[in-house]
Amino acid sequence: MKVTIEQGALLKALEHVQSVVERRNTIPILSNVVLEAQNGALLLTATDLEIEIKESIEAEVAETGATTAPAHMLYDIVNKLPAGSQVNLSKDEAATQLSLNSGSSSFVLQSLPREDFPSLTLGDMPHAFALPAGDLLRLIDKTRFAISNEDTRHYLNGIYLHIVDEGGTSMLRAVATDGHRLAQAQCPQPVGANEMPAIIVPRKTVNELQKLLKNSSGEVSVQVSETKINFSHENMSLTSKLIDGKFPDYNRVIPSNNDKRLSVDAKAFVQCVDRVSAVSNERSRAVKLSLANDSLTFTVSNPESGSATDELGVGYNADALDIGFNARYLLDITGQLDGDMAVFELADSGSPTLIRDEQDSDALYVLMPMRV
Repeated sequence: MKVTIEQGALLKALEHVQSVVERRNTIPILSNVVLEAQNGALLLTATDLEIEIKESIEAEVAETGATTAPAHMLYDIVNKLPAGSQVNLSKDEAATQLSLNSGSSSFVLQSLPREDFPSLTLGDMPHAFALPAGDLLRLIDKTRFAISNEDTRHYLNGIYLHIVDEGGTSMLRAVATDGHRLAQAQCPQPVGANEMPAIIVPRKTVNELQKLLKNSSGEVSVQVSETKINFSHENMSLTSKLIDGKFPDYNRVIPSNNDKRLSVDAKAFVQCVDRVSAVSNERSRAVKLSLANDSLTFTVSNPESGSATDELGVGYNADALDIGFNARYLLDITGQLDGDMAVFELADSGSPTLIRDEQDSDALYVLMPMRV
């Protein structure tokens, strides 16, 4: 194998694929990235047996072939090479080492046989469709913060993707919840997705996909089976196993009869919560919201550090209400709002609150209150 490639292009591709490689591996080959020199391109592949990322980049190939090399070490080396320099990768068929040369710098890395590298085969993927990268990224960005980190409820450790009927219109909906908060976002159903099974995309896959699609345009091709999903975009492909489990009936926790409506400037609300929470208990992060006629008072009381209050003019004309929330959860949700105004629909101090973006009807959030 002999290939020459520009440092920046190689670095970008390595940055994408090496992020799925675990720092500590009991199986040595999983610490490596596959380098496959094809006609006019270098194909990189990395996996952790749950996710596989492939990326192809243009290269000058003098001799085709394939090998593997330590993913993180190779990334660190290329990252430290001069920007814009040419990187030469070579390996004789009988050798067990990969040579890397760039300018006056030379490296020799131990490699393992390409044949030993596991492949996350797609198998039969009966459901295929495409959707704009911006739509998919929006579904991820609006919901991933609410994914649960508790491994005991593994079925909550991802985003639930499924097709729903919304007033006669079919929508692709994403939902995530950790039991304390719920995030829901949706977009028009892509052509060909009508028979797609309801699936749970794992947290790590969601995070890797978010990084890969950031600042992207064009369409993403999606293939789905009962156990796997594949995303293909430009020169990149991500294949992942799905979470085997049943997502709970989230509609049961979305309130429909909350009769108290609060309308507030989203940016000003975030600033007030952020200010008063500076003295909150690091563990509970509790903030009390006191609502009266067109007035909202924020209060934090922490016996260890002090107290704080702030006031904000709002749109509210229902009965007076005191309700407490986790400040971090409030900031996570309001940070997702694109419009100027946030709308809170409340019932009482012990019931879940519904939060909407006044300018985005395709996203909603539910937040459980806490005692303060």
